[in-house]
Amino acid sequence: QVQVVESGGGLVQPGGSLRLSCAASGSISSVSVMAWHRQAPGKQRELVATLTNSGRTNVVDSVKGRFTISRDNAKSTVFLQMNSLKPEDTAVYYCTVFSAGRNYWGQGTQVTVSS
Repeated sequence: QVQVVESGGGLVQPGGSLRLSCAASGSISSVSVMAWHRQAPGKQRELVATLTNSGRTNVVDSVKGRFTISRDNAKSTVFLQMNSLKPEDTAVYYCTVFSAGRNYWGQGTQVTVSS
């Protein structure tokens, strides 16, 4: 079992920045991918960024150049640095941890971009 807890969401003005954190605990020795997803009101959930155990990263085109995914040295916490935020980035952001063939989800953290 893997526990996943996100933090760092909030209200920010357009053009501002936020840093989301995702802490994984439990049986994390088999984690192969950590990722961020988001779901905006009335829209389908979308994959935003991924980070593999080998360190390979990928972000969706709509956030490329603005969002960065990274992790700590212990490989148990993944971050999503979000810069130049836009109103369309407003969503609930979820962290997922893929380990031993199963995807574990966090409870989500709300990000609201509004003036």
